[in-house]
Amino acid sequence: MVGAGLTPPGGTRAKRPVLMIVHSYYEEDPRVRREAEAVVATGRPVVVLGLRRPGDPVDAELAGVRIRHLDVQRHQGAGFGVYLREYLEFFGRAMWAAVRAHRRERFAVVQVHSLPDFLAFAALPLRLVGVPLVLDLHEAMAEFFRTRFPGTRNPLVHRLLLLQERWSIALSTTTITVTEAMADRLVGLGVARDKLEIVINSPSLARFDAAAHPRRAFREDGRLRLIYTGALTPTYELDVALRAFAGLVEARPELDPAFDLYGRGDSEDRLRTLASELGMGDRVTFHGRIPIDDVPAAVAAADIGVAPTRLDPFTAMSQSGKVYEYAAMGKPVVASALPMVERNFPGGAVATYPPGDATAMTAAILRLVDEPLYRESVVAKATAVVAASAWENASRGYLKLIERLASR
Repeated sequence: MVGAGLTPPGGTRAKRPVLMIVHSYYEEDPRVRREAEAVVATGRPVVVLGLRRPGDPVDAELAGVRIRHLDVQRHQGAGFGVYLREYLEFFGRAMWAAVRAHRRERFAVVQVHSLPDFLAFAALPLRLVGVPLVLDLHEAMAEFFRTRFPGTRNPLVHRLLLLQERWSIALSTTTITVTEAMADRLVGLGVARDKLEIVINSPSLARFDAAAHPRRAFREDGRLRLIYTGALTPTYELDVALRAFAGLVEARPELDPAFDLYGRGDSEDRLRTLASELGMGDRVTFHGRIPIDDVPAAVAAADIGVAPTRLDPFTAMSQSGKVYEYAAMGKPVVASALPMVERNFPGGAVATYPPGDATAMTAAILRLVDEPLYRESVVAKATAVVAASAWENASRGYLKLIERLASR
């Protein structure tokens, strides 16, 4: 085996690897996997430090990406204090693992994925010896915590969250974010625009390939099948979606509607209870989380994809990847009318409804059912958006950034 940075017998210099640090289960994180696999496809090795699920080996490999599972698990749905302890434990283990790995690998670039932002400081020893640091801000941590943990709405806590964000960005060589709105927010906080890159959360059409799965005609079995794929957490107004679904069943029982939810999260028990209270227990199926590679087939078997999201300061800057994934599979999408949805899918490419309005969501679904020409128009427009913004296109700027930093 040729050591990193050495010249193999053939005379071609091996590319030095990229280290990625992420406080998530790598196998379940589509954004991190897309980026890591894209870098590997260029011939540059990638090593990932991530969380360890029960039963996971310490070391693994997936699609050419080497994974070191650190012995920390996620406590989804826990309080702020538990999250903070979990973050700090992972931070310490990741810093130590990064130092040890760098002695062997001599990383060309280290990329840290948030949350938390301050995980960037786990790469401080590598920064001190000249390794460029890319900070990938998946979310606006201060706004996310305000929404998720009421205690962090305290002005002092909020200021501390903003401060750790600024320090983390200052430590980075380049900071990546996912939407123009999030970039604008950072510029408004004093971050130099030329330090920011935008890498949108779009799907890979190699993975979300409608042609690779049996094509389902709309309601071909006489049943209207709705699908949701994603986290079952308060960020997503699945309670509204269930009420909208119950309204759909009441208004049009002849459609024989079914609702499949794929994912897990701390809202699952409440959602199951609500489905039962609404009398929808036999029509709503909670499948749990499925592997990323199985999601396209699940979407292909549905008629309409739903992306219900609450509107708050955090989600006003966010763009749900589910909208892109449903559209890539040729399915009409019903989504909350969030700023980024309307900005990125203009002109009726998505059937939207006012956030929180179950009656309007039911009406949006029924319009797709009752107006075939409208439905076909929605699908065609959304497909065009996805074709232009798919990962195969969006990754070019990201890969140029990595190679530019690696060549330093």
